[in-house]
Amino acid sequence: MSDASWWWIFAAALVIAELTTGTVYLLMIALGFAAGALAAHAGAGLTMQITAAAIVGAAATLIWHFKRQTRSPATPAAFNTDLNQDIGAVVMVDSWGADGTAQVKYRGAAWQVQAAPGVAQVAGAYRVKQIVGNRLVVEVV
Repeated sequence: MSDASWWWIFAAALVIAELTTGTVYLLMIALGFAAGALAAHAGAGLTMQITAAAIVGAAATLIWHFKRQTRSPATPAAFNTDLNQDIGAVVMVDSWGADGTAQVKYRGAAWQVQAAPGVAQVAGAYRVKQIVGNRLVVEVV
């Protein structure tokens, strides 16, 4: 069996391991093994194949690591519109209670509403800003 075949087998094994564990770093190392296979196809000696695999694998791993560190922090679920379809919806508040909450009819059910800090509590239309438990935190539209 040729050197390139071994490199591809090892790369495939790393991809399978990544699929079972869910760590992207194994894919970066698999890229290194693919580079070793390509070097073998190009006729490079074993030393050059290993060097290519090491450089590409290490570079891909470092790039991925630093890319993950520089990403903006994840939006908390209470504010994340990708996770919660209610954020951004408009509700009508008829009246506010003495405790600073109101009851609204939304999506066919009664919901408790709380004004966001600094929002005046007057009757009217409000936009859902956040969800805390089963309470809608709203701001003026």
